[in-house]
Amino acid sequence: MPDEIVLFWFRRDLRLSDNAGLYYALTSGLPVLPVFIFDTEILEDLGDKKDKRVSFIHDTLQQMIDTLRDAGSNMQVLHGTPLASFQKLAEQYTIRAVYTNNDYEPYAIQRDQKIATYLKGKNIAFHSFKDQVIFEKDEVVKSSGDPYTVFTPYSKRWKELLNGFYLKPYPCSKYYSAFIKQELVHIPSLQSLGFEYADYHISPAQLNVDVARDYSNARNYPAADGTTHLGIHLRFGTISIRALAAQVQKLSGTLLNELIWREFYQMILWHFPHVVNHSFKKEYDNINWRNDETEFKLWRTGNTGYPIVDAGMRQLNETGYMHNRVRMITASFLTKDLLIDWRWGEAYFAEKLLDYDLAANNGGWQWSAGSGCDAAPYFRIFNPELQTEKFDPLHKYIDQWVPEIATPAYPTRVVDHKQARERCLAVYKAALTQR
Repeated sequence: MPDEIVLFWFRRDLRLSDNAGLYYALTSGLPVLPVFIFDTEILEDLGDKKDKRVSFIHDTLQQMIDTLRDAGSNMQVLHGTPLASFQKLAEQYTIRAVYTNNDYEPYAIQRDQKIATYLKGKNIAFHSFKDQVIFEKDEVVKSSGDPYTVFTPYSKRWKELLNGFYLKPYPCSKYYSAFIKQELVHIPSLQSLGFEYADYHISPAQLNVDVARDYSNARNYPAADGTTHLGIHLRFGTISIRALAAQVQKLSGTLLNELIWREFYQMILWHFPHVVNHSFKKEYDNINWRNDETEFKLWRTGNTGYPIVDAGMRQLNETGYMHNRVRMITASFLTKDLLIDWRWGEAYFAEKLLDYDLAANNGGWQWSAGSGCDAAPYFRIFNPELQTEKFDPLHKYIDQWVPEIATPAYPTRVVDHKQARERCLAVYKAALTQR
């Protein structure tokens, strides 16, 4: 056993290549022990004990461990709170430093502050690096230093700042010899974590070049396979954002904008953490939501009587995925047609989406509700029938997920869209004119 080691703590960066914090750990001059913590403070909030995301993480860790074993090493996988886990590690090893990558969610910030404080008391350094985004925090701001709150000027500045330096990969594989040489116990089973295995279908962690080239033409049609399906890989870091952006930059400006939207919402979450529980535009917290439980259940289960909405919700419930155009349609329907609080819909998507990401999910829901930064104006209310005519005119997507559409088994409409639209406009106007 080495006299001293450093740890690398995996979180949203489940890969051994082109990983910023891992690179700095491997080049620190000390043996590196890779660590992952199944955080009980996160797992205990998951109601579904057959959560596909937990199964995906478990499988990914096993693949990483196989690679580490080829290098004569292994990974320490713990189950508990982060603090208890580091207390245990500090008893087992003489640790000089802990390396990791930045996370911008409020829980993660508090967690890392707590761990950094504990480690400081043990005279152990805590080093955290930018890895899951190209630009973070204050790197893309106005000339005044204030954060952008509108996407277009943010994206323009983002592109102005971009150069090869920001896309340069970290050559981790050159330094695999720095991994600690030891055999460790096997990864904890899903059952020991309190979960069961759930089957999932996830595309490979690589960009489909043909999809990227045709992205601007095909991305809005849910029946077409016109999107990258890389959301879950970006969420858990099984793909490098630097490598992906370098590819996308050469293939599709439209797809590059989608990557910038992701960073825009991460930046908003960092600068305006109140968005987690409140509207970005605070006057939207005055909306008198109806919050009808029965109608919310019809929406969740895909039984609203609006086929494009129902198809999206059924796709989500069965697969953990929903096409982005349909995410906007279903979110608009919940918040505008049913006048149900966007936070209800956001929480349901958080429970079901394989690629759930707090910043993007929150940003998308607040955009649809009109309450967010750079949001659709409140009087823009998607008409499900017009959206269907435009984006699923042959009903290929609808027929796949709502096969009973032309039979008596299909439910009647939960609301009349025209009447619901007028009701929404009145309720929003009343809320936004309060003094």
